[in-house]
Formats: sequence, structure tokens, C-alpha cells
Amino acid sequence: MAPDATPAPFDRLEIQVGPHTYDALACGPADGEFVLLLHGWPEFADSWSAVLTALGAAGYRAVAVDQRGYSPRARPPRIADYAVPELVADALAFADSQGADRFHLVSHDWGGMVAWALAGAHPERLKSLTVLATPHPDALNRAAAEDSTQHHMLDYVRFFRRDDGAAEAALLADDAARLRAAYGGKVPAALVDGNVRRLSEPGALTATLNWYRAPESVISVPAGRITVPTLFLWGSEDVALGRGAAESTGEWVDGPYRFGILEGASHWLPEEVPGLVTPPILEHLAQYV
Repeated sequence: MAPDATPAPFDRLEIQVGPHTYDALACGPADGEFVLLLHGWPEFADSWSAVLTALGAAGYRAVAVDQRGYSPRARPPRIADYAVPELVADALAFADSQGADRFHLVSHDWGGMVAWALAGAHPERLKSLTVLATPHPDALNRAAAEDSTQHHMLDYVRFFRRDDGAAEAALLADDAARLRAAYGGKVPAALVDGNVRRLSEPGALTATLNWYRAPESVISVPAGRITVPTLFLWGSEDVALGRGAAESTGEWVDGPYRFGILEGASHWLPEEVPGLVTPPILEHLAQYV
């Protein structure tokens, strides 16, 4: 991200993890409770702009990172480099870099998959978990197996998993018409334009699609049972992640759990309805400081 592209009033960070350098946006006092925000596909850290601002104003130190494949200097070449354990290790390293032994984790879409996996494997690191849109992977797997509608809602994932360049070509053709259409008109035009520009850079889109290609099957994300306090928010008009998986997610959560349905909202919750998601996030975090 170019310095002049940093949205005010955020700090621009560079986080070094092994050989990779990650770009990040931060808001709030340096000594505030640490909140890590993980974006989804095809988004970047700035998808959290409104939520970051609110968290910072509430006294948290909130950091949203352009994750592996999204940061130009963190774009390894192999599909295997984007396996979920690698993405979980990145997230833990982001917190470590900011001196946070325990932290709050807020996530959306693919970031939610990483968050479920992290919470299941490393509950000792989390004070709280918040997931927007993304059901627990096991709930989604069961729904896809039992419900043909949910199965076909994931057809786009099957297309993205092709590694012959067809997905990249289709998404970027005609001024990235299909990539732009993915946002369903729910994301501000300036954010869409910025995302398209950055994903059109050589190798960028392939790197982000490798998140889909690395698992053994469509949604084979290891997560396990969740014991940390969890907030899950889901939009009733989500075209990829259906009601059945959303409503059954609590079956995999053993810790304190709150599930909220945002009627009329689509998949793109951080950008579309930040005014609806931010109050419950703040309420959730405040219970577990």
C-alpha cells in the first residue's frame, strides 16, 4: 500500500514474519487492548475501516493486516504456502509482533475460516472470538453435504480451486467485470476499485485464490470445538453461506456463544453494515477484557 493511500486516521504498519513483510492498518492507543482483524476474499485490511475507527475510539489497539498473498511482499509461490496452518501461524505472529500474548480476534469470510481454526487449536491465545458471515467449517461441511442448495452455493469455490488460470482469466476479463460483480453492489465503489487495482497486479489474484486451492477439498478447514467466548454475526441475504450452516454453528461452540442474524444484510458485513456489526462487537469485547 502506498503511503498516500493510507486511509485517515490510521497508522500504517509493516509487520515482519519470517521472510515476509505484511502491510497493516492500525487505530487506537498503543497501550490499548489488542484486537486483530482478519479480512476475507477479495478484500484487504481497509475493508475494516469503519470498524477499526470505532475500535480505536473505544480505546482498543486495533490492527487489520493485508494477509498472505494480499501484501505484495508476502506472496510465496506455492499453493501449499497458503494452507490454513500457515495462515493461522501468520495471525499468531501478527499478535506476537505487537506484544499481545492474548488478544481479541475479529474476522470475516476467509478470515473467519482462519479464525475458527486458530480458536480451536490455540484457545489460550484468545480473549474473545468474533466471526462475521462464516459458519464454523464443520457446520458448513454438514450443510453442504445435506442441503443441495448450500452445495451449489459453493460452486464458485470449486471453480476457484482450478489451478489452470481459468478463474483468474474469467475474473479479470472485461475490466474485471466478474470480480466487480462478486461484491454484489454492497461494497463502496472506491473500495471495489482499489481492490480490483491491487488484485490486477501480476501474481496477486493467483496468490489470493491459492487460499481456496490449498485445502484438500472445498471446505476442509480443521477447526475443532471452540471454547473461547464467541460472537457470530450472519446476514440473511448471504448468497454463499446459507442459513442452515449459520444456525447450526453453535453446536460446535462450547464456550459462551452469541449468534446474531442481520436481516436484509448480505455477505459483505464489514463494508455494507458497519453500523450494525460494530455495536455488538464492542459489547462482546467489553465482556472479556
